[in-house]
Amino acid sequence: MAVFSKHPVSPPPAAPVREKTGHLMLRGWCIFVLFLALSGVAWVNAIGTVAACALLGASALVSVVLWIVLRPPVQWRRLPWFPLAYALWAGLSLLWSQWPGASALTWLMLLITTTQGLFVAAALTWHELVRGIASALKWCLGLSLVFELWVSVVVGGPILPEFQRPTHSVNPIVYWSRDNLFDGGRIQGIWGNANLLAAVCLVAIIVFSIRIAARAPRRTLLWLWTALAAFLLYRADSATVYVSAVMAVVVLATVLLMRTARTPGARTLLYSVYAAIAIGGALAVWLMRDVVFALLGRSADLTGRQTIWAHVLERAVQRPVAGWGFATPWISTDPHFDGWIIDHGQTVMQAHNVWIDVFLQLGAVGIVLLALTYLAFLWRSWFFAVDRPRWDLRADRPYSALTLLPTLIGTVLIVQGVAESEPLLLWGWMFVVMLGFKIKQAPLVGVGPAEQSLAIERGELNPERAL
Repeated sequence: MAVFSKHPVSPPPAAPVREKTGHLMLRGWCIFVLFLALSGVAWVNAIGTVAACALLGASALVSVVLWIVLRPPVQWRRLPWFPLAYALWAGLSLLWSQWPGASALTWLMLLITTTQGLFVAAALTWHELVRGIASALKWCLGLSLVFELWVSVVVGGPILPEFQRPTHSVNPIVYWSRDNLFDGGRIQGIWGNANLLAAVCLVAIIVFSIRIAARAPRRTLLWLWTALAAFLLYRADSATVYVSAVMAVVVLATVLLMRTARTPGARTLLYSVYAAIAIGGALAVWLMRDVVFALLGRSADLTGRQTIWAHVLERAVQRPVAGWGFATPWISTDPHFDGWIIDHGQTVMQAHNVWIDVFLQLGAVGIVLLALTYLAFLWRSWFFAVDRPRWDLRADRPYSALTLLPTLIGTVLIVQGVAESEPLLLWGWMFVVMLGFKIKQAPLVGVGPAEQSLAIERGELNPERAL
């Protein structure tokens, strides 16, 4: 079939519009910001705490300057108010904190992470955002594999943070890498922590799979990256992340089934069935927890976490309303935390449970604000995934695979928060702010004519006024 004619009415073929250099640089910077959040403690292990904090602060300053200069369109009435309220309450806790130094430092980190999440969401469209997350994840996975190979092949033994070789026998928990790549043990990647590596690998599998489903270019390479993420996830061997992966699959199946419902009554029936399954499944897992954790190769007390929870709750109930003061993570050099809870000879730096940690730091008020934050995020993420994009009478627009990302990420964070406190900082908190803000700013993906779709996605056009 002819696509071009020499007739003067037919326009000559033109090359695709190329992105401006400035926008390409902006996307590159956003990828670095995402990589900075996803890699997390890898920077502390590589260049030390002071230098890592300086890098984090400098990156936030650059993002603020770019935001002021570029002024991406933002509907200010649609800010993620609950995460901002949580951050504000954490800052106010400086007034009564029992560890003001730790509170000031960690609150600054929270403020930086929140700002970066808002900036990236405002600067990128949905397609650019998912693509940027995928690029940052590739750097994390690639560097982890190269790092473990370097330790095993070149160094030939365990390595301590800041590339130091151990001169005497130390507890393996302090190693940056334990040189386990070829001996079948758990590997830790650039984070020096197998649980952190596994969580990022699971996020990578989700993001790469969504990109493949969205028919992104170079899908063969995406399949290879997915295979690498699966391999590193298997070698990290994190029971918490395995459970998160199962729950993510359940949520994915539920969303896809919900998309087939044609009437509100059909959806109500599905909600009832899944609620019954969820309650029954949770009860069964709790009653059979000894068997479940034995199958996962873990103890029924979640590898000592129940002991940690008991210590934290003992202190938390002494100040149940406002808490003792924000500190996420706990600063191990602070006298209030140094030697308070010891695990494997090291000072514990978190409660290993999001809700218990927040109860200690910010009391019942903090728990309510965090619960509202997650509830609002999950609520919007759910309907963002199950509802067709619609802003006029047309009700048959196709679903976009990209809309699955927020609800699957939210599932991972909620499950991980049962046994870890990482969702409260770095990429965990940044993704809640970033994705929640993006849904409020651009609740539709890939609808209408190209110009209108891009305007809605960038937040320049309110879909309610697109008629």
